[in-house]
Amino acid sequence: MSAERFVKELARLKFDNTFNPYSDKCDVYDYFDSPKRRRDLLRKMLVAAGKVEVDAIWIGRDLGYRGGRRTGLALTDDLHLAHHAERWGVTCDKITKGNAVPERTATVIWNVLSQISSPIFLWNVFPLHPFRPDCAFSNRAHNSIERKAGEEVLALLINYLRPKRLIAIGNDAESAASQFVDRCEVVKVRHPSYGGQNVFLEQIELLYGIDGKLPSNMSLFD
Repeated sequence: MSAERFVKELARLKFDNTFNPYSDKCDVYDYFDSPKRRRDLLRKMLVAAGKVEVDAIWIGRDLGYRGGRRTGLALTDDLHLAHHAERWGVTCDKITKGNAVPERTATVIWNVLSQISSPIFLWNVFPLHPFRPDCAFSNRAHNSIERKAGEEVLALLINYLRPKRLIAIGNDAESAASQFVDRCEVVKVRHPSYGGQNVFLEQIELLYGIDGKLPSNMSLFD
């Protein structure tokens, strides 16, 4: 499957109370062409990643309303969008209107990624943004139907990128990643949210031989 076909299939996914950043337009924060820009960005990054030996796919749970709903990139908020694109030799301007919105998990993830040069692709078990029925700008865990669809997409991504290992961030990610132990190594790390930040940083430090501690002057956001 080509990168273009992968993105097209991803854009076709539809579920109740979810936002697909590759086909849906947010009436509040998106420009008229934001979905296309997110599709184009992901496609370019996939093409670039397909040309190298990918060290790992880091897998989170879902896109969040402060992060991937806006950028179309897993574990990436507005503040780290350009940096993420640059890692794959792609240039990208902010895709949404208004001030850049930070996300706590993305802040922790990108603090450590800034210290790692290995080719790492970021993804989620469920590649869309699931939200509560009463609030589009909220986060909820994906359900079993959404999970099955996400795992099928993850399988396609693994076949395309052929990473050496999967870094599963949290229990949901480990459950999905464990299905692919016959294809590559699977490593579970603690999710940095809900008090898991220090353990996550210690585990990534051991895996990559870096200093994963947050600078004392870095603020985190919920």
